[in-house]
Amino acid sequence: MAEPGRPVRSQGIAGTWIAGTWPVGRAASAGGLVPAGFDLWTSLAETLREWARAEAGAGRLLPWVPVAFGGGIALYFAADHEPVLWGAAATAIALMLGAVLLRRSRLFAPAIMIAAVAAGLATATWKTARIAHTVLAKPLYSVSLSGFVETRDIRERTDRFVLRVTAMEAQRSDVKLERVRLSVRKGTSPEVGSFVQLKARL
Repeated sequence: MAEPGRPVRSQGIAGTWIAGTWPVGRAASAGGLVPAGFDLWTSLAETLREWARAEAGAGRLLPWVPVAFGGGIALYFAADHEPVLWGAAATAIALMLGAVLLRRSRLFAPAIMIAAVAAGLATATWKTARIAHTVLAKPLYSVSLSGFVETRDIRERTDRFVLRVTAMEAQRSDVKLERVRLSVRKGTSPEVGSFVQLKARL
């Protein structure tokens, strides 16, 4: 039993602990967690804005240009139809000139990225146009060919060579091919660079 006039330590400790855990004079609101949920999107947007600002800093924008260029190539393959070469090239040149003019502006970063995308699209379109060639819709027989042998491939059973065609005559067909790959018996392939005249089935 505690004597009158003497302090009780256990009550003092308990009182301090309770006061520290539940501060007196400040009431917690019942909806205290609701504003935090709404602030989440604002905080996320601010974080993304800071990241974009940091990536657009001096010397850090250059690695993203090849990524944008590759995005333009991917855009080419996602197109519904073949882009017009002169239109894609003119657009890419105009956007690159615009990016150069905006090099001291705050719009330089988005301008150079858009120009890189357009350049990727134009490059893929030009590459396709450069390697485009005539494809036979049906087999042709007894075709007279003249030309120069460009490459030769010696195989186990047959020989193959690529002929750069200088003259071509085919019955009931007006198709003109620039290059053909022909297969012949093993050991009968002509030398690279030689001029040959032959009849083939294509």
